[in-house]
Amino acid sequence: MGPLSVLALSMLLQAQFASAWTVNNFLMTGPKAFLSYVSSVQAGAQSGIKECKHQFALERWNCPESTLQLSTHKGIRSATRETSFVHAISAAGVMYMLTKNCSLGNFDNCGCDDSRIGQTGGSGWIWGGCSDNVAFGEKISRQFVDALEDGHDSRAAVNLHNNEAGRLAVKATMRKTCKCHGVSGSCSIQTCWMHLADFREVGSYLKMKHKHAKKLEVDKNPARAGNSADNKGAIALAFRSIARTELVYQEDSPNYCVKNQSLGVQGTEGRECLKGDKTASQRERRSCRRLCHECGLQVAKKRVEVVSSCNCKFHWCCTVRCERCAQVVTKYYCTRKAGRREPIKTRSRLQVRRR
Repeated sequence: MGPLSVLALSMLLQAQFASAWTVNNFLMTGPKAFLSYVSSVQAGAQSGIKECKHQFALERWNCPESTLQLSTHKGIRSATRETSFVHAISAAGVMYMLTKNCSLGNFDNCGCDDSRIGQTGGSGWIWGGCSDNVAFGEKISRQFVDALEDGHDSRAAVNLHNNEAGRLAVKATMRKTCKCHGVSGSCSIQTCWMHLADFREVGSYLKMKHKHAKKLEVDKNPARAGNSADNKGAIALAFRSIARTELVYQEDSPNYCVKNQSLGVQGTEGRECLKGDKTASQRERRSCRRLCHECGLQVAKKRVEVVSSCNCKFHWCCTVRCERCAQVVTKYYCTRKAGRREPIKTRSRLQVRRR
């Protein structure tokens, strides 16, 4: 399957993706028990795409819709840093939603993870409460998501590796919560359980993994081309020094500054950036430089009218009524410099570093 075929899990809800392999296709051949998980899988995949768009909102590559439409029938099988993130966050989203709904009792065959209840966890505390059942979420996520990858080459191995890294990110960001027990409010003993972190934490964790992603160097000796066993050996050797928690890629990212229809790259012309907001993070404040100036574009200031709800009041019983207020705000966009036909085709950072 293509590098982003994992996103087909979410495409069931989108008519424009009807040609891609959807959850229904898998369910027609998979165990009937999986029917009870389909809504969670769809919601999880959608949350992964939503998180992708949030994490890269102010980056040159911003998880565009065109990226999500890539599929094998178009012959596109890229394996860049960005596709590694898409695979990871999608697999993580599916696992996260399955785990959450399992703990909520939404599935007949699943509930809290009580495998360690009563066991000593450390000094002064024991396992108790309702730990989120990540083992269940991980298992079903793997059966759904990894089943969409039917290739046997190095790209397939990269996709499966990144799927697994996404699931491990869910486990790595889990939090321990404890409750005190004892006479007269003392805390002589605590019972503790593990619960999922907010999915935003998973996204931020994987965004950092994307930044430090490892490039997979596979031996491309022509003599191995016709030998399946040798190919598998070369792939296994390439992965030997890479931890399961790391994201991996094979191809350098294209220049996301410049529009390239064949690659589904929209370029940064017309993109909005942030400027003058004192509450913004350092990276947000540098977005105009990153999206505009470093791509050979200039920043244009525009005054636009924004309409939003305001002066909301509660009325007995039981409605909230709001007024519609218009406010003129200043926004900033990347535009071409006067007299320049197209942005300067700057090389990507990776390419610059190698020279």
